[in-house]
Amino acid sequence: MGILVICSYRPHAGHEDEARMLMAGHVPLLRDHGLITDRPVVQGIAKDGELVEIFEWESVEKSQQAPAIAEIGAHWKAMSEVMDFVPLAQLAEAQHAFAHFNPI
Repeated sequence: MGILVICSYRPHAGHEDEARMLMAGHVPLLRDHGLITDRPVVQGIAKDGELVEIFEWESVEKSQQAPAIAEIGAHWKAMSEVMDFVPLAQLAEAQHAFAHFNPI
């Protein structure tokens, strides 16, 4: 059974475009390795520039396999150099029952 994940990222100052480019390549990479489903991905941006991405892992086990794949690890490292991975609760929008984000 699949499992939804909501990822939230805070781009470093001056690296917003690079962060969005890396986020755009994230899901296709996971999909190429058979880790996520074909469910459409949702990506958005908060008023302050933080990014969100929602996708579906094939299973919890598949999500746990991802860090062991070198290509994915390298992509996550590149992402971490231009953005912070932050808990969803840290986004101002997440303080509302119906959080709104602008679509990307």
